[in-house]
Amino acid sequence: MDDRTRLDDPDSGRLPAAAADTEKNPLLVALGERVRTLRARRGLTRKAVALAADVSERHLANMELGTGNASILILDQIARALQSPLAELVGDVTTSSPEWLMLRELLGGRSEVELRRARLALADLLGAGADPRAGARRIALIGLRGAGKSTLGRMLADDLELPFVELSREIEKVAGCSIREIHDLYGTNAYRRYERRALEETVRTCPEAVLATPGGLVSDAATFNLLLAHCLTVWLQASPEEHMGRVAAQGDLRPMAASQEAMDDLQRILAGRTAFYAKADLTVDTSRQALAESFQSLRAVVRKALKMPL
Repeated sequence: MDDRTRLDDPDSGRLPAAAADTEKNPLLVALGERVRTLRARRGLTRKAVALAADVSERHLANMELGTGNASILILDQIARALQSPLAELVGDVTTSSPEWLMLRELLGGRSEVELRRARLALADLLGAGADPRAGARRIALIGLRGAGKSTLGRMLADDLELPFVELSREIEKVAGCSIREIHDLYGTNAYRRYERRALEETVRTCPEAVLATPGGLVSDAATFNLLLAHCLTVWLQASPEEHMGRVAAQGDLRPMAASQEAMDDLQRILAGRTAFYAKADLTVDTSRQALAESFQSLRAVVRKALKMPL
């Protein structure tokens, strides 16, 4: 029996019950936390990751709990399913070279504000930070599904007399099929490639526009960096309950089929992405606001940022 088959057994790769309860291995606990965080950030269910990694869902659950061991081959499969380097999954990628170590020392202990300044300065130094916003009006709305990106985006585009771009539709044009078909036929990694290409084309052809972006775009660092560099970004923030309610109000009752589990998943996804959404230039909290109130809040902050009359 090979490593792959043995570790895929639901009861394999698991510590004895007593050890699991009383003395979890710190390395396995940290590994499980990283797996959970990466999965939540990408908005993937445990079942989806297990399927993509070709391991049992039970084995993946044990790993996330810090009670399941795994071979390097299984870890590599899971890293691929999460679209992450294996080094990120098992430890600190910044140990890979002396320059990484020196950069890590410079950045260690810095505040989020200082890290943001360093990132922008580094992007400028490497030629990736040219800011086209000085001569253009390109606004991108980010946030989870149900935040109101499409509805508020169209209203904002009309108010500013700019084109409205639904990036999901642009992804479908690039791929030549629907979003669902991209995921079903080619998988998440292919979807991220199409997403990046659609954003690059939009940036190239639309110097002035309002963009509604997919909720998971922030999961890909390269694509999110591109968005931050070329757009005035606005995070449309709301509570998990309101996200869920708005999706249901649109006629999609799938999240309500197992409401508590769906809500738990949504809260984990939001927790995993919040630090990335918070990188936006502006934030508009639409919680407990009617549509008209949310639009007025959005309109005011965007017009102020663009130095336009209110």
